[in-house]
Amino acid sequence: MSDHISASVADGVGHVTLDRPQALNALSYEMIVELTAIFELWRNDSEVGVVVLDGAGERGFCAGGDIRELYTYASNDDHAEARQFFREEYRLDAMIARYPKPVVAIMDGITMGGGIGLAGHASIRIVTERSRIAMPETRIGFTPDVGGSWLLAKAPGELGVHLALNSRTMDAADAMHVGFADSFVPSERLPHVIQALAERADPGSPAEIVMLFDETPGPSALALARDWVDACYSAPTVAEIIERLRAFSEGRATASAASGTSSAFPQHPLDPGATAYAAAAADELETLSPTALTVTLEAVRRARTLPSLEAALEQEFRLVSWFIEQHDLREGIRAQVIDKDRNPRWNPSTLAEVDPGLPARVIDDARFEPVWPA
Repeated sequence: MSDHISASVADGVGHVTLDRPQALNALSYEMIVELTAIFELWRNDSEVGVVVLDGAGERGFCAGGDIRELYTYASNDDHAEARQFFREEYRLDAMIARYPKPVVAIMDGITMGGGIGLAGHASIRIVTERSRIAMPETRIGFTPDVGGSWLLAKAPGELGVHLALNSRTMDAADAMHVGFADSFVPSERLPHVIQALAERADPGSPAEIVMLFDETPGPSALALARDWVDACYSAPTVAEIIERLRAFSEGRATASAASGTSSAFPQHPLDPGATAYAAAAADELETLSPTALTVTLEAVRRARTLPSLEAALEQEFRLVSWFIEQHDLREGIRAQVIDKDRNPRWNPSTLAEVDPGLPARVIDDARFEPVWPA
């Protein structure tokens, strides 16, 4: 056992903790391998009836993958170690999703990226008043992975597209509304939940026990924003999403774009800060990587048609494999664009410069060994 994972079994509960609080429990490759071994060991252990997964410290469950370690792996010419990092991580995420015993994941504090890969697919997902949940990948010129596209695709309306493109941070109420969490438990009551799981008496299931501590977190800001988010983020391209956000924030009744599509906006949106937030969302999108945004939009919308989490993870792996090849964490993406003379070049600075066929080519690229070999 490493210094960054602690695990114990008592009273029928297997308790595994990410124990790297100084790095917000960021996932290293070693931690992924050890977590996989623990879940494999407990799968057939009669002493383990339920698994509790949490993070050490009060700041967060897991801030995501270890960026410094990934940068080291991605710096190698063949990128093989970086791809293996993601393969093992995705296999662990899928294992948790299909685990034969209940997995209670406690997303107390910051839970982002790889942290959602671990907790977001668990059978019982708890959030607290301290929870701050996001898929922040587009802010670093990347794309949501670890099954994030699968969760985002299942969010109501276009909220998943909004969360994916703008990397919006959710509180407990938001996370429950969009399907990233199941129960709200105040942080001070978490020890009592774990104790109750250990003292459970049949026929009470772990889910029923957690419900005894469940409270209502309050209104979801995302739920209030649903009307205008759907109107704006249903546009077919990122450029048109931005145009709709601008039109809505400026009080225009409709927005038309080059594709010929248009959208009517709610005259009295439920969200009182809607117009100001829409303007800020448009401003943000114009500062982010055009390639990352374009690819992310296609990935989330394709995920809506996929049959399983594993299929979504396989799609994400193709995207990540491509990003590893194109991406320098110091200089940004070197994605191909087509200039006005139809010649290929690199480093798009605007959405209009991104080759519109790029996302489909990347998603359909099967050059690399997949996550699950045929």
